Amino acid sequence: MTNQKSLLLATFLSVVVVQSFAFAQADDDDDPAAPKPKAETQTKAPAISRASKNVPELILGSKTDDFAVNQKDFELVAGQGYRWKITSAAGFEYKFVTDLFRNVWMNQIVINELEVHMNGAPAWLEFDAPGTINVQFTAVRPGEYTWSVPDLADKGMKGKITIK
Repeated sequence: MTNQKSLLLATFLSVVVVQSFAFAQADDDDDPAAPKPKAETQTKAPAISRASKNVPELILGSKTDDFAVNQKDFELVAGQGYRWKITSAAGFEYKFVTDLFRNVWMNQIVINELEVHMNGAPAWLEFDAPGTINVQFTAVRPGEYTWSVPDLADKGMKGKITIK
């Protein structure tokens, strides 16, 4: 029985000594700081919501300049639904072309409160008169896409759309 007590006492003391050594090492602050895990140093992606978000309106032309564009570059997030107003503000004819439409899930296109639902991407949007076309879609494929009014791209009517 004394051997068992001695053995238990030795086990108990070894556990206490090992734990106190571990606590002492945890308190030791002269070690260099450990590098932060990679996940902590990277920025978080924007949150995706179930509700569609508005893309800033794209306005082609103005009353004073047929070749004006209010914004050239747009940034979207994959998986997010969007509503995008594209407006012709001049009396000029514009053919709006983008490779974005082939890389999103197209929900609908609305013109004067009339809805167009499709199984595929439109080839282009054409403005024969001033007005607004609303495009509703979900960004699906990350990448960099272009938009332009092909015959007027050299006059600055072009830009890019980035999906992250």
